[in-house]
Amino acid sequence: MRDWKSLSHVRWDCKYHIVFVSKYRQETICGSQRKKIGSIIRDLCRQKGIELLEGHAMPDHIHLCLSIPPKYSVSNTIGYIKGKSAIRIHRELLGIKRMTGLSFWATGYCVSTVGLDEETIRKYIRDQRESEKE
Repeated sequence: MRDWKSLSHVRWDCKYHIVFVSKYRQETICGSQRKKIGSIIRDLCRQKGIELLEGHAMPDHIHLCLSIPPKYSVSNTIGYIKGKSAIRIHRELLGIKRMTGLSFWATGYCVSTVGLDEETIRKYIRDQRESEKE
């Protein structure tokens, strides 16, 4: 049996493969910024109690495999991660202090439930760099 988690009145195993892209698909996730963006996203997930199972940053998009508790909707979770990370990226990496009018990520995202194919999805996320070279 899989590793089920539990809250006070529910047992759950909700995992999602999520992809979101940078604004205008610009290749802004490079070099040392890539690691810093990853640590920002890990920190935001930790704050909400969301488990980051796997993640990979490409130059223009991010792949995540998240275990999201059922008390949070997927859209609110992604809105939180994208919104808060954009603010922190502008403050910490780009040195912009203002709060309004900042955008780092494009508007939409792609989400798919993982289900029983978790290892396949995690391997796909890990192997992004190799598939880009082909």
